[in-house]
Amino acid sequence: MKIGIISDTHGSEMRWEKAYEKYLSHTDLILHAGDVLYHGPRNRILPDYNPAGLAERINRAAVPVVIARGNCDAEVDTTLLNVPVQEPYAYVWANGRSILLTHGHTVASDQAKEEMARHCRAGIFISGHIHTPVLEKRNGIIFINPGSPSLSKREDHRSTIAVLSEQEIVIVDFDADEILSRLPLE
Repeated sequence: MKIGIISDTHGSEMRWEKAYEKYLSHTDLILHAGDVLYHGPRNRILPDYNPAGLAERINRAAVPVVIARGNCDAEVDTTLLNVPVQEPYAYVWANGRSILLTHGHTVASDQAKEEMARHCRAGIFISGHIHTPVLEKRNGIIFINPGSPSLSKREDHRSTIAVLSEQEIVIVDFDADEILSRLPLE
């Protein structure tokens, strides 16, 4: 099973579509770590900001999508989506692994993330919110932040997602088709 991981699309219909066409459509499941439709009051409005269009593309996705609600995901916006938007986290069992998915705004510190993962017995903890990719293993738990496809806060502003396969997890710059980091699974 291959899992696509994305976060912080913030209403960017075309960035979702590009990530979907190049990577996410070739997965068995998509996990979205929140901030799906609204651009957020601190973010600039994107040239392709189209929350209704993005919602329609997510609804039509051939791959199942599970979403953890983010701090910019208003209830009125989530009514446009026909997929589960769970709060404050979603718990998924896939590839023989327990995966905890949350946006990250309520568990910002590494210690809080680790405590939440341990409490839920999750081997993989996925969050978003910071718009910067993270891929690391600490104390037996894998921590993933896929970054953002539309509002990257990396110094080089690369648009990123993550892909989890049975062998490894990669963070990908999907514009350049370049793997930025890789973590083999044991």
